[in-house]
Amino acid sequence: MVLLLGLGTTAVGLGLLLFTTVQATLFAFLGWFIYVVLYTMWSKRRYTLNTAIGSFSGAMPPLIGWAAISPTVVHVVPVVMFLIMFVWQTPHFLALAMKKTEDYREAGIPMLPVVYGFEITKRQIVVYIACLLPLPILLAPSLGITFAVIATLLNIVWLVIGFKGFFMKNDIKWANMIFIYSLNYLILLFPLMIIVTLPMFN
Repeated sequence: MVLLLGLGTTAVGLGLLLFTTVQATLFAFLGWFIYVVLYTMWSKRRYTLNTAIGSFSGAMPPLIGWAAISPTVVHVVPVVMFLIMFVWQTPHFLALAMKKTEDYREAGIPMLPVVYGFEITKRQIVVYIACLLPLPILLAPSLGITFAVIATLLNIVWLVIGFKGFFMKNDIKWANMIFIYSLNYLILLFPLMIIVTLPMFN
C-alpha cells in the first residue's frame, strides 16, 4: 500500500510538472531517483557517503524552479544555488548525526560520527563550510555586491564556529551550534536573494 501510494504521488507530481517544462520534470525525476534508489535503497545503510549522495536530491529545487520558467537558458544563479544547497546539507546533517549518534548506531545506519568518530566528522564539517566561501562571489554579477558581502560574512561566521569545535570540550554542544546556525543560514540567505533584487523591479 505504501509503495503504491509513493509511486502514485510521484506520478502525479511529475505529471503536474509536465505542465511547465520537460526539463523541470527531468530534474525532478533525477532528484527522485537519486533519493529513493541511490540514497534510500542503496547507500543509506551501507556507506558514510550516504549524506553526500542524498544531498543531490535536496539541492534540486533551484534547478527545477529555474527550468520551469526558463528551460532553454543555463544560468549561473540556479547552478550556484544548487551548489550552495548541496554543500550546505553535509555540515547540517553531520551536526545532526553527532547529536543523534547513538540513535543512528542502534538503527544500523553508518553515519560518519558512528563509523569514524567525532574528530573526523568535525574536520569534514569544516571542510564543507569552507567550500561555501567562493560561491557568493559567483552570484555577485547577478545579485550584486551587497548580497556577495553579506553572504560571505554568513559563511565566515559559520566557519569560525566550525573551527571553534576543535577547541571545545563539549562536542554535542558544538554540534548543536552548527546545526542551529545552519538553519538560520538558509533563513537569512534566501530572503536576502529576494531583497537585493527588489530594486530591479521598480
